[in-house]
Amino acid sequence: MTPGPPAGGSASGAVSAAPGLSSAEAARRLTQFGANKLPETGTVPGWRRLLAELTHFFAILLWCASVLAYLAGMPQLAIAIVVVILVNGVFAYIQQERAQHAASKLRELLPAMVSVRRDNRVTKVHTTELVPDDTVLLVAGDRVPADLRLAVAAGCSVDESMLTGESEALTKIPGDTVFGGTFLVNGQAEGVVAGTGGNTRLAEIAALTGKVEAPPSPLALELQRIVRITAAMALGIGVLFFVLSLLVGISWRDAFLFAIGVMVALVPEGLLPTVTLSLAVGAQRMAQRNALVRNLEAVETLGSTTFICTDKTGTLTQNRMNAVEVWTPAGLLSVIGAGYGPEAEITGPGAGEARHLSTAALAASVGRAVLHEEQWIAEGDPMEAAIDALAARLADPGQRPEEPEVSHRFAFDPRRLRESAIVGTTLFVKGAPESVIPLCGEDSAGRALEMVDQMASHGLRVLAVAERSLPGLPGASFRLEEVESGLTLLGLIGLHDPPRAEVRVALESAREAGIKVAMVTGDHAFTAAAIARETGLIGSPELVLEGHSLPEDDAVLAALLDRDGVVVSRVTPEQKLRVARLLQHRGHVVAMTGDGVNDGPALQQADIGVAMGLSGTDVAREAADLVLLDDDFATIIAAVEQGRATYANIRRFLTYHLTDNVAELTPSSSGPSPGDGSRWR
Repeated sequence: MTPGPPAGGSASGAVSAAPGLSSAEAARRLTQFGANKLPETGTVPGWRRLLAELTHFFAILLWCASVLAYLAGMPQLAIAIVVVILVNGVFAYIQQERAQHAASKLRELLPAMVSVRRDNRVTKVHTTELVPDDTVLLVAGDRVPADLRLAVAAGCSVDESMLTGESEALTKIPGDTVFGGTFLVNGQAEGVVAGTGGNTRLAEIAALTGKVEAPPSPLALELQRIVRITAAMALGIGVLFFVLSLLVGISWRDAFLFAIGVMVALVPEGLLPTVTLSLAVGAQRMAQRNALVRNLEAVETLGSTTFICTDKTGTLTQNRMNAVEVWTPAGLLSVIGAGYGPEAEITGPGAGEARHLSTAALAASVGRAVLHEEQWIAEGDPMEAAIDALAARLADPGQRPEEPEVSHRFAFDPRRLRESAIVGTTLFVKGAPESVIPLCGEDSAGRALEMVDQMASHGLRVLAVAERSLPGLPGASFRLEEVESGLTLLGLIGLHDPPRAEVRVALESAREAGIKVAMVTGDHAFTAAAIARETGLIGSPELVLEGHSLPEDDAVLAALLDRDGVVVSRVTPEQKLRVARLLQHRGHVVAMTGDGVNDGPALQQADIGVAMGLSGTDVAREAADLVLLDDDFATIIAAVEQGRATYANIRRFLTYHLTDNVAELTPSSSGPSPGDGSRWR
């Protein structure tokens, strides 16, 4: 199938979908062109990193002390100081190597698969296995894995801000080039690989970036500031003791050695590497509990979290959608089946109408239920896989519904809250009831809205399905709003996503730790509230807000949000971003979860952005500080606990080390006595 032009776009310049390479040809080209990855930048040799640990600010201070001690006739003290420098330098080097190794191992855990067409079928390969002339399939939220020349573009817009700095996504049509590393924000696309590895635009920029030394992080700057202040105090106190020793009649040589001992005792030379190791170990422990930290400084911030804004689907629930109810004007049909398989028990009236509805919903869907190793699994969106399973369950016994021949597809976006497809001259639409039902006739709208509330109150996610006969295919230029109008409502689909069993315990742990939790979701208010009750998230008295009715006054909204157990439903990306900002203005350290393209701004705004590793998009993962490898809310709480433990360890170390320095000063506090020839007491 070949999707048509994007809404509001032109069909001119359209290119048919490329057939793809054979596996043998792809293997040959992989050998010829090499792996699709950025060239390795020159790494600093180990001996240079070790030398850096022996020549930083504090080490130079100790080297000077050693030289001065030797000149003063104290070779034993000089050797002792050198030993301290070497031991500390090697220790710090080992710690830094461990931290770097932990960070590199964590980065390897991020998935990097892409759909390609090879051997006349769609398969998934690792991005490093892409070769020139491969045909790549992309959907909204995917990161472009290499430089591509688009052959098919349906409602496509691409975020190129990482390359150009342009904040707005750019519309793309067939024939355009999209660059590796950018993101497909809307629509679907197929592209032919034009450049891989070092031949991409991203590689050119990376080559320049590799020449620039990254600035230190805010946490590192703060630690350096603390240590420099301590070092300055050590120097000042050493000079003070030197002057006082001279004033009481001690020889300059003994006074000088005494001052050196004071300074050496007060310099916290092991501070920075120890803190780095604490963060790296904390990140490794989080990874073992399925929480991938994308930057080490986030470990400390995570431990300070006071408010968690969690999504519903896949985080509080299992993200295993199952269509359990179908309503048509003929009546309510119950569907009892497990997983995504085609077997189910069907009871109720209107089986024929429900079959037509499921076929229409299937045409407007991309995700499918596929048989993998004798088990039916979701390929793509679990909700759309559940629709595919529903169509199979309602089909005639022993048959699966035929794959619709879609000529035009209009992808879902968070503002329209629907998606549609044209098969022949019929438009099929599925989406949120409040988005689809108003476009239909008023005859069935009243009863349909009642059923939406009834199904949602049972914790079901509700989709409305409609159709329209078109006088012909859209021309070269058309408005999507005109095509998606005058619809006939076919009915509703109720999908159930069971809550995770461990969420209730995790919520109790969060509240015991003084963390407030809110649900911020795009789902229907009734559905969100039902899941919140089932998991124990919702507070008392219950407060359920809807995106379209949020107060305009920021102070009023912030006061409403700043409570435990609030539910915010039907939020747009702008509203989710606003929620994060208002809670931060109230003094909270906010952790925000998300999995879609539309969650990116809020994840970046939050103090800790938490993305879903299994179901999340590349955009969400790129914007996040923490990636949940199991998409489980309980993992967030475990990560917060680990963050707090790491933060407590850092504080204990600082307290111990600074008080220990004072203790080291005590043996020298009496100083050398004048005239008795003693060095130290």
